[in-house]
Amino acid sequence: MNQTVVGFFDNIQAAQQASAQLIAAGFTQENVDISSGGAATAGGSTNSSNYQNTSGTTTEAVGDAAGRTGDSVSNFFSNLFGGDDTEDARRYSHVARQGHSILTVHCQSAEHAHRAAEILDNAGAVDVDERAAQTGYAGANNLQAGATTGQEGLSAQVIEENLQVGKRVEQTGGARLRSRIVERPVEASVRLREEHVSVERHPVNRPATEADFNAFKEGEIEITESAERAVVGKEARVVEEVTLGKEVTEREETIRDTVRKTEVDVERINDATTQRSGYTTDEEQRRNS
Repeated sequence: MNQTVVGFFDNIQAAQQASAQLIAAGFTQENVDISSGGAATAGGSTNSSNYQNTSGTTTEAVGDAAGRTGDSVSNFFSNLFGGDDTEDARRYSHVARQGHSILTVHCQSAEHAHRAAEILDNAGAVDVDERAAQTGYAGANNLQAGATTGQEGLSAQVIEENLQVGKRVEQTGGARLRSRIVERPVEASVRLREEHVSVERHPVNRPATEADFNAFKEGEIEITESAERAVVGKEARVVEEVTLGKEVTEREETIRDTVRKTEVDVERINDATTQRSGYTTDEEQRRNS
């Protein structure tokens, strides 16, 4: 069933922000309409020519009706509430004439209408009952501002929290490689050989031979000495490689928390019985029908 949600705002900027939130939530532009109202006069009525449709849409809204005749505001809300001059229609018409910016949302289902009403309330829609009482309207009841029109009865909002678990990355540790050069004393043993010349004299007493006479002339004999010395050299060799890497593991964690939910108690006045439900009164009635 098609339904229309109406929200009143103190200025056009607040209404435009609410319209942007509706579009972001998935509502189409052609179903959202904004009308800006002029300032209220001392007599409590508004100059109807000051109402202008500022949304740029083709949807007929209360602001367009107000721009045509002074009674069109009442006619608009009377048609919106079923074609009768009801208390709701008179109250909404009274608030509409106080110079508020009016935002209307045409919805295709009750669920969409309920969602639109929540968005308008969160965006700062005026409480119709409170504003009507402040501006001298008599007989205002306690319907909430931005409530869905086109359906009878009072409604109470049911708010339910849902647990949403996300993820974020935190640094829990790590490793860093830093290289430095250190010196340490070492020692090694090596065997070295040295040569030494020795001179030995032996007394001899024998007759000289022919060989002795041949060697009997001037000359020299030389013999050299040698020794081994230690020679130090260094060789650099790669003996180890250190590598940094990551190993990814997964674990499952169970999150435990509490969520809140509104419970509505419906008390039958005639028999004093109480029923508890997670739905609004209108939704419960529709489910039981």
